[in-house]
Amino acid sequence: MLVLSRRKGEAVILQDEIEITILGVEGDNVRLGIKAPKSVEIFRKEVYLSIQEANRESAHQSSIGVEELLKHLNNPK
Repeated sequence: MLVLSRRKGEAVILQDEIEITILGVEGDNVRLGIKAPKSVEIFRKEVYLSIQEANRESAHQSSIGVEELLKHLNNPK
């Protein structure tokens, strides 16, 4: 992990197209401004992890086999 010290109004640049600026510091809170292309998705980490978990859960939904599907189609209840 790269660790940088920045003051209010200072910024860092990532890969020529993402700029992160320190807007303010109040106690333990740091306000960031992020300039990035619209194609770059930006999430708070807790939201990103929640999205990943939901995707994992939906990918692991149980599915029935072809034989079971045919059985249900031929003998609807």
